Amino acid sequence: MTGGSQKVYASVKAYSKRGKLLTKSELQTLAESRDLDELITRIKNTYYSDSVSEISKPLTAEKIESTLRSRLADIHYSIAKMAGSTVLDAYFLKFIVWNLKLILKGKVLGKSQEEIEPHINLHAEELIKQRDVILKALVAKDLEETVASLSSTPFGEEVANAVSLYNETKNIQVFDTFFDKILIKQLSIGLKKSGDKDLSRPVSMDIDFYNILSVIRGKFWKLDEQRIQDLIDTYSPFASMDLVGRMIAAPSVRDALNELASTQYRELVPQSETEIDAISEFEHAFEMEIYRKAKATFTRMFSSATSVGITKLTAFEVRNLGSIAYAVEQKIPAQTTMSKLIIED
Repeated sequence: MTGGSQKVYASVKAYSKRGKLLTKSELQTLAESRDLDELITRIKNTYYSDSVSEISKPLTAEKIESTLRSRLADIHYSIAKMAGSTVLDAYFLKFIVWNLKLILKGKVLGKSQEEIEPHINLHAEELIKQRDVILKALVAKDLEETVASLSSTPFGEEVANAVSLYNETKNIQVFDTFFDKILIKQLSIGLKKSGDKDLSRPVSMDIDFYNILSVIRGKFWKLDEQRIQDLIDTYSPFASMDLVGRMIAAPSVRDALNELASTQYRELVPQSETEIDAISEFEHAFEMEIYRKAKATFTRMFSSATSVGITKLTAFEVRNLGSIAYAVEQKIPAQTTMSKLIIED
């Protein structure tokens, strides 16, 4: 199959999958389930019926989310193979990054292999024959051995940096940031290699989101300017390094956010005065904008951007379903659940 026909075929498949995405009212119906049994019964009326039919009793939200992540890996793998894109290959890395986050956090908290293993889903790694990377990290006896097991992989440097910053701050969230950086670096490389202008906007938003949020989190964690700079990916098409530099130098989280007032992200700046609320609101607003831009990739047929668009939309959908499963399990009101989802009318 030629590059042109690959792009067309991948675009057609993306449109097909987009037609199966759940609506807000369908998600509302799921969120109103009285318990996990009822939730599974309702999910069986959707595109995910085959996946959830395999879940064993007793039902848990974690089992449901893990099963749906396997389905998501299958979807993303088929899209990436079809499109033959370095960018989509980079997006697929998020499955590996997800597992590495769980393992490193578990090791930091002193959890054993037996405690961590039930939370790991290796389906994505099996698809790309990278299972050994995760297993070596999982069976390592402690954090130091885990870091050593990853030293020769493309993740080695950032894993070592994450552990160093954790030892300094004792903030476990640094693992989320450094592992997200692994994904973002690969996206940057993939975007440059592709030379595809159609991909620039949807992919660049992810890079900007990572950079801007990392600065804001770094300010919140009271990191010095050099430490924050270490978190940043240097390729940021719409949020320039000059802007990022000004945000890093700003005296507070609020001042850093105010630097966005003259950018295309000005509408996303939150109004909350408390830092933790402002960060949470900004993160949600930015993700909603990424969601809207992913939907907008479908305005032009046969664009390679539709493959990225459906990759993002299906990822948001599975995340929404995972949030609903957790909320149903914890008896959280449907209205509260719906307010946290990444979905539009």
